[in-house]
Amino acid sequence: MSPKVSIIMGSTSDLGVMEKAAKLFDEFEIPFEINALSAHRTPDEVEKFAKGAKDRGIKVIIAGAGMAAHLPGVIAAMTPLPVIGVPINASLAGFDSILAILQMPPGIPVATVAVNGSLNAAILAVQMMATGDNEMMQKLVEYKKNLKQKIVKANQDLTEVKYKFKTN
Repeated sequence: MSPKVSIIMGSTSDLGVMEKAAKLFDEFEIPFEINALSAHRTPDEVEKFAKGAKDRGIKVIIAGAGMAAHLPGVIAAMTPLPVIGVPINASLAGFDSILAILQMPPGIPVATVAVNGSLNAAILAVQMMATGDNEMMQKLVEYKKNLKQKIVKANQDLTEVKYKFKTN
């Protein structure tokens, strides 16, 4: 089984955030790999990874980073593959990470999701790959339909919550 998606994080301390993406890929039965690479502490390994990802069959890269958050941009500079950046709340409520990932120069795009938004990064990766895969697209449609059902059920459950002045 060869990975189609690569989940990269600056450090294993980011695993708690990034594992939501891994769980979604498991649910969708999409082979993925997960590694810790640092743009600052292991730049040679990041370069080797980024330059070789396409030839290894990777379709999308999700890169999570906090603080300086250069990892997604550095990877994007060295690969033709789409890169989705996940700003991680490591300091300043993640605002520093957001800015580092968003402020890419022309020609080096990085899609950016919300702070700690690895689940949305994974869904976006699936949406990208599903454009050429009918089976994956059908799973995605069902997944989104289930999201709607969860809200409908939650609303029904709220009717059972009682307060003295609640009117519904």
